[in-house]
Amino acid sequence: MGQIEWAMWANEQALASGLILITGGIVATAGQFTQWYFGAYSIVAGVFVCLLEYPRGKRRKGSTMERCGQKYMTKVVKLFGPLSRNYYVRAFLHLGLSVPAGFLLATILGTACLAIASGIYLLAATRGEQWTPIESKPKERPQVGGTIKQPPSNPPPRPPAEARKKPSEEEDETVGAGVSSGPQENPIPVTDEVV
Repeated sequence: MGQIEWAMWANEQALASGLILITGGIVATAGQFTQWYFGAYSIVAGVFVCLLEYPRGKRRKGSTMERCGQKYMTKVVKLFGPLSRNYYVRAFLHLGLSVPAGFLLATILGTACLAIASGIYLLAATRGEQWTPIESKPKERPQVGGTIKQPPSNPPPRPPAEARKKPSEEEDETVGAGVSSGPQENPIPVTDEVV
């Protein structure tokens, strides 16, 4: 069996955690909880986590499905260089971002999810994984002459390829035998008698 790429799991977990943090922060801030400022912090932290985690990393083997609009965020994340590529940095960053949100009930679920994502990133980092961007390859244009084939000349149903004769061969045989290519006459007289 192949090895598990833990970074893919951590990426999905962290993205979901960011959305949960945003949701919990909106509830806490809109509900004017006693410590609503932790809710406001959770909204900001959740948006940051979502922006950081939106671009998927390239898998080592196989193909990676790019998220919609990921190429724009990939350019931004690439600007941070080794800070965004290294999963040790991401693990401790997520762990640090999750701590303040843990003091409020509305954001505790996002905190727990982000701490789990941090643990998965730490596991990915110890296994030697790192974030590499998905770079689109230029599409090769197919050769025009190679893809167009000659359409069939006779209508269906067609006999198998071995039984088919080319029209030029049939004309040569009929001319050589002295047979006209017009309508044929039936040698047996046909009468229409009804009994």
